[in-house]
Amino acid sequence: MAILLIAEMREGEVRHATFPAVTAAKQLAELLGTEFDILLLGKGAQAGAERLKDLGAANVLWSEAEAVAEYTAEAHAQAAADLVNEKGYTAVLAAATTTGKDLMPRLAGLLDAGMVSDAIGFEKGDEGIVYLRPMYAGNAIARVVIDTPIHCLTVRETAFDAATPGAGSAAVAEAPVNVDAGGLKAKFVEYQLTKSERPELTEAKVVVSAGRGVKDAEGVKLIEQLADALGAALGASRAVVDEGLLPNDLQVGQTGKIVAPDLYIACGISGAIQHVAGMKDAKVIVAINKDEEAPIFEVADYGLVDDLFKAVPKLIEKVQAARAS
Repeated sequence: MAILLIAEMREGEVRHATFPAVTAAKQLAELLGTEFDILLLGKGAQAGAERLKDLGAANVLWSEAEAVAEYTAEAHAQAAADLVNEKGYTAVLAAATTTGKDLMPRLAGLLDAGMVSDAIGFEKGDEGIVYLRPMYAGNAIARVVIDTPIHCLTVRETAFDAATPGAGSAAVAEAPVNVDAGGLKAKFVEYQLTKSERPELTEAKVVVSAGRGVKDAEGVKLIEQLADALGAALGASRAVVDEGLLPNDLQVGQTGKIVAPDLYIACGISGAIQHVAGMKDAKVIVAINKDEEAPIFEVADYGLVDDLFKAVPKLIEKVQAARAS
């Protein structure tokens, strides 16, 4: 099998999710005894290729052609499909981000390929490569075999460590892109990104999340103060999002975002399996909840049974004092 990883870019920069995906591609290549290439499409791709060339790939291919300068699933899938057919790749993967989950099903359709979403590992089986993916909020692991000549998959970034530069350097070359920009049915108009001084939720080393226990907007402000004191990203359970107290893009969980920070602090979160599925891979989990029977304590490394409206202000005070000293 020849492997192609499609890197993710936004506004001229390589996205963080690409680096765990590189590790996944490397592991799959080692399992199969082959090499992997990386493809970057979009504005800034040439500079991005230089950044990725020391991560273990055999080749890093890039294109800044007009049709793929900004991301649309239609253009990027067509460009990637042409390259896969030309080079003979038999496995194509991308990070399981919003963009990856938008792109890969379309690419699989163009290639008439079977697809696996949210892969967290790989094994060799009697029928070939076996892809592992979580089911039922992570309570079961499916073992999936693809029986088409080409395999497409997205990989969950929290399941793999971010790749770091190592020995060797890939060959960097411009990839041919023959997509007609004028013939596309969709076109990029603009990015409308949420602006915040806090770190991005899926990339932050520390995440502080608010649950149903915050009760109202004043409670949310308290959790925001803790996040700001720690320089952390802000997250939320579905209950908080459903109440309109925080926006949907901050939801952590099975139907929200999957995070794996160094530190995750759950404030007033009961620990429903749907939420735990989105944060259980954090290195250290701290839970603050006045209900000592709350399921969140079963996954927490440190648990504090207390009213968050009493505990969090004390924690903020301690953090601020430590930073001032």
